[in-house]
Amino acid sequence: MLEALRAEVLEANLELVRRGLVIYTFGNASGVSREHGLVAIKPSGVPYEKMTPADMVITDLEGKVVEGSLRPSSDLATHVALYRAFPSIGGVVHTHSRHATAWAQACVEIPCFGTTHADYFHGAIPVTAPLAPEEIETEYEANTGLAIIRRLAGHDPRHSPAVLVAGHAPFCWGKTVRDAAHLAVIVEEVAAMAWQTVTINPAAKPISEALLNKHHFRKHGPGAYYGQAK
Repeated sequence: MLEALRAEVLEANLELVRRGLVIYTFGNASGVSREHGLVAIKPSGVPYEKMTPADMVITDLEGKVVEGSLRPSSDLATHVALYRAFPSIGGVVHTHSRHATAWAQACVEIPCFGTTHADYFHGAIPVTAPLAPEEIETEYEANTGLAIIRRLAGHDPRHSPAVLVAGHAPFCWGKTVRDAAHLAVIVEEVAAMAWQTVTINPAAKPISEALLNKHHFRKHGPGAYYGQAK
């Protein structure tokens, strides 16, 4: 079932390894087939070098396993919460990449200090509020998804394709799981650049709204003109 999606999800997971965003069995990637209402996700705790497309676990959008002999990622409930909330996304990636996770642990959003950041995110990469003890103790992963959804209230997930979960790490998404993996790489890069920016100049300010809008919307939206015509 969903062989092409399984292969794409495996490749996205392996891309996280190639880019140095995960170590050991950290992190996970998933993709959704909107046509079938099914999700393919990395199995829990399986070393990346041993995974095959057949190891990807198929679940429905409530997180019930439909096909697969392995347990799905422990973060499955977060992934499916995002798929249910945001119909425009087709892939979700979670990493514990060093710099992005440091911002999440500091509970500080990543300001948009420059145009590299603005090319992908229309403003700061936001951070969630910390989970309450009862949210942690009961349905932790599902409540993590709800914390992300609450933080994105009023934002278009296509223009804010990542959130830092306070005390945890980043979650990213995209039109496909391949796009989500690409965004995870960008999140780590801009997190590192932002850290270096405030190290050089602790008083650094975000770029102007005019420059933010120019760089973001020349790549995204109906008036985009970056790249070649499709």
